[in-house]
Amino acid sequence: QVQLVESGGGLVQPGGSLRLSCAASGSIFGINAMGWYRQAPGKERELVARITNSGSTTYADSVKVRFTISRDNAKNTVYLQMNSLKPEDTAVYYCNALNSHMYFLCAWGQGTQVTVSS
Repeated sequence: QVQLVESGGGLVQPGGSLRLSCAASGSIFGINAMGWYRQAPGKERELVARITNSGSTTYADSVKVRFTISRDNAKNTVYLQMNSLKPEDTAVYYCNALNSHMYFLCAWGQGTQVTVSS
């Protein structure tokens, strides 16, 4: 099994930045990609950004240019650098790992709250 530990959320003013981290442990050999997802109140969970083992990235249109996903393979950690944050980015952010068939490897954790407000 794969275990994930998310960190880095918080309260930030519009235009500010935050960096989220997601550290993986356990059966990481089965991981083909890792991604960040978010769920705002009253909305469905959505993909924010995803990165494969080969470094290929995918972004939601709403975060392109502002957010950057990266990974440190030595630390088995994925980062989400979020710049120019907007109030509509407010959500609980979740990390998950995907196998070669792009199926999620983990149950959804508690996530980390990101609140963008003045």
